[in-house]
Amino acid sequence: MAIANDLRDFLMTRRAKVTPEQAGLIAGGRRRVSGLRREEVARLAGVSTEYYVQIERGRVSGVSDEVLHAIATALQLDDTETTHLFDLARAAGKRAGPGRTVRHPVPEGVQALLDSMVNAPAIVQNGHLDLVAANALGRALYAPVYEHTPPNLARFIFLDGHAEEIFPNWAKAADDAVALLHVEAARSPYAKAVTSLIGDLATRSEAFRTRWAAHDVKAHQRGTKRFCHPVVGELTLRFEGLAVTSAPGLTMIGYTAEAGSASAEALRLLSSWITAPESETHLDSNRLGG
Repeated sequence: MAIANDLRDFLMTRRAKVTPEQAGLIAGGRRRVSGLRREEVARLAGVSTEYYVQIERGRVSGVSDEVLHAIATALQLDDTETTHLFDLARAAGKRAGPGRTVRHPVPEGVQALLDSMVNAPAIVQNGHLDLVAANALGRALYAPVYEHTPPNLARFIFLDGHAEEIFPNWAKAADDAVALLHVEAARSPYAKAVTSLIGDLATRSEAFRTRWAAHDVKAHQRGTKRFCHPVVGELTLRFEGLAVTSAPGLTMIGYTAEAGSASAEALRLLSSWITAPESETHLDSNRLGG
């Protein structure tokens, strides 16, 4: 039932984002909703209203890929949202199985590659935002997150009181974390690690609950991220997310700074900090709460 509700809410929130004018329709008459009505989505997708209503209610057993693609087109979904719709439909069309643990072991070659990246921070995260591997700079960049066991980015963002200090653009970091968790929840709907994390965050964080209700999804591909590191100060870094094809479900994220920038100098200082003599490192670690 929960998956059917997720499918319903996802389609309803996507309908609300598309106006009749954007869909090439004439709004006409008095409307109770700003977005598309169910019958309008059905018309655009080339199916009956009754059939679309059943789909929106999560009754998708036997629904063809062609119909799902037509609905995605009608709702003007992007590639990530379309994939999410298919994942939800697949999960809703199956009977719930026993909860399982999602394990994505990091291949030795991936860790070796991380360790060879001595001038750029890099981490590997799974779908529910555990940091499962890192190189030395990556671990140093995310040092406050690594104070928790296991290190999980979503838990840190929503439950650690220092998160807004570490991520100056906290609202975007929070939005992105929830959007990524929505993708994973549809992809692995009965995984214990996923359902436990979401349940815990929903219970303990109003900020998480509000964002979860929006049903936004995204892929972690590229962009910029701001950090306020407790040792080296502010950094603005570009990142690239690369799927680890040898271990599906894992994403490697590498960070770089613009040459000659203050952020590049901060990375150089961070590299010096992690290679400093033990006594000096111990003194600096106090600034991380260590």
